[in-house]
Amino acid sequence: MRTLDITVLGGTGFVGSALVARLAAAGHRLRLPSRNPYAARHLAVLPNVERIRADIHDPETLRRVVADSDVVINLVGILNEKGRSGRGFELAHAELTRKTIVACIETGVSRYLHMSALGASESGPSHYLRSKGVAERHVRAAPASLDWTIFRPSVIFGRGDSLLNRFAGLLRLSGGVMPLARAGAKFSPVWIDDVVSSFEAALLGGATSRQSYDLCGPEVITLADLVRYTGSLAGTGARIVSLPDAVGRLQALVMDFVPGKPFSTDNFLSLTVDNICQENGFARLGITPTPLRAIAPTYIGPSR
Repeated sequence: MRTLDITVLGGTGFVGSALVARLAAAGHRLRLPSRNPYAARHLAVLPNVERIRADIHDPETLRRVVADSDVVINLVGILNEKGRSGRGFELAHAELTRKTIVACIETGVSRYLHMSALGASESGPSHYLRSKGVAERHVRAAPASLDWTIFRPSVIFGRGDSLLNRFAGLLRLSGGVMPLARAGAKFSPVWIDDVVSSFEAALLGGATSRQSYDLCGPEVITLADLVRYTGSLAGTGARIVSLPDAVGRLQALVMDFVPGKPFSTDNFLSLTVDNICQENGFARLGITPTPLRAIAPTYIGPSR
């Protein structure tokens, strides 16, 4: 593959860091705009990576950032917002995507890769899922001059994740007891390296042109069993207290006002939709997804 100039929005986050490392190792030139680019010190040692201080929500700045790119990748996403109006989700997901599509068209960028989420829908139950659905609509409405691909992963795990690591931390703090809303919600956890491989496979378009891929790991697991498995790895065990929906909603409402929002009403509403694939896009990409149990023990444990 030829060397590409790639701009990655959200390139300093969990998925972004892994993707940037992979693409840099392949020899591509990467541009990472961020309001605080120097916070991502782990990326400073990578070759061909330029970190730029920029407010990507400003349309003119965004145009300058994406100009001359062969590929623009948008990984920006939030799991919670300040307040409860949905405006934060709208700005981070729908509005930024719309602005990015416009900037790509105006500067002649021809390839755009978009990170969405499994279950994204404009009629979804939560602000998160609805705003992701609106963002997908903006991508699909792009003119023929902008070739695109959308990825919709289930929950992502891997070293440094905020999934298993968060549960492990909470279990250590609580002595292994976990009051859990929507304990029966289903997921197909997907390994971060498999998600990165999907983006890498789609850089040039080809068969992935103007396609959407739902990405799921090879196993379906309930939220309760995911927490139990995390507890077994962390050495704390996990005694699950399954909360009725009425109590779970109350728990989420209280958490809406806790700094950092470890759980929220919007999270609760997202959990009312099972996060599993009807058709796993990995097969279409020629990728065999990696089981959770093959990776999680390498980074979750009593001494980690």
